[in-house]
Amino acid sequence: MSKTAAVAGAGIFGASLARRLARDGWDVTLYERHEPGHERAASGDESRLIRFAHGSDAWYTRSAWRARDLWRELEAESGAELFRECGVAWFARAEDGWEAESERVLREQGIPVERLQPEDGAGLFPSFDAGDLAFILWEPSAGILRAADATRAMTESAQEAGVKLVREAAEPGRVEADAVIWACGAWLASLFPDLVPLHVTRQDSFYLDCDEAWDAGRVPAWVEYDRSIYGVGRIGHGFKIAPDFVGPAFDPESDERTPDGRNEAVARAYAEERFPALAGAPLAFSKVCPYSLTPDTHFLLAPHPELDGNWIFGGGSGHGFKHGPAIAEYAARVIAGEEQADARFGLGPRDRGPSLRTAGPT
Repeated sequence: MSKTAAVAGAGIFGASLARRLARDGWDVTLYERHEPGHERAASGDESRLIRFAHGSDAWYTRSAWRARDLWRELEAESGAELFRECGVAWFARAEDGWEAESERVLREQGIPVERLQPEDGAGLFPSFDAGDLAFILWEPSAGILRAADATRAMTESAQEAGVKLVREAAEPGRVEADAVIWACGAWLASLFPDLVPLHVTRQDSFYLDCDEAWDAGRVPAWVEYDRSIYGVGRIGHGFKIAPDFVGPAFDPESDERTPDGRNEAVARAYAEERFPALAGAPLAFSKVCPYSLTPDTHFLLAPHPELDGNWIFGGGSGHGFKHGPAIAEYAARVIAGEEQADARFGLGPRDRGPSLRTAGPT
């Protein structure tokens, strides 16, 4: 008889894990109270970066590179564009910072990377002011994932693999299976308030009206880590600029989803400085997204200390989406007892460390 699994949450972590377990022979039920890819979740946005640079951390670099292959497989299966390989440009403000460490690890792992001169940015964007940048780290094989579409495609693939999707909320202690995995994203903090080291925050993104010269593919995605800001070319609403410093506490179920005008001012000031032609561009769209932040930005994957057979899986920390199918492979091995979970993914106290997000000083 097959082992049974119940996965709570059809965001990218939950849907990817449900699919992986089903393909491994488990009998899987996936619970989701909203629609897969719904707008209240971190997995429900228009786009997410897929990049391999993670500073000095080779584990996440390898995970993201593995995920790239798995996203391509899902894309071929679904028949829809899920991954646009437009490259990611990192604007480095120091010769020896995050970007230099990332470059070293990428080269060690055999992942394509180039170091460009600041003035080379003029060849990547229709309008670009390098200012005082030290260099540009160029990841040509990176790009953008269509997040909501990818989440729905993953859920549909999971169902095709035999996963049963149940449209209701699961409650701790009331779900029975050989393995019960709580992959509820920002909702983990309220389900297990005294257990998981999560701080749920509101993050705002802004989309400036632009012409086709700023479309994703004609321009790359970009990150300025030391200024905690990133963005992508137009793939839907407009040219995206997202201030990525830690936002205020946020309840994803009930809090107002109106972006803060102060963050819009930050985004506009950055556009005027770095991409001068976008100065004064009309705001086409704006969006609020919840982040589930751990203190050190490492993920969560650990057994519940009191509920036998239950697991906590999440803590995407603003950089988890890209890893979805790869972290699901890893989690499936851990849950099956084939591999020990990395201690840094545990539930215990954590010290704040270098951010794995697109935000340096937060």
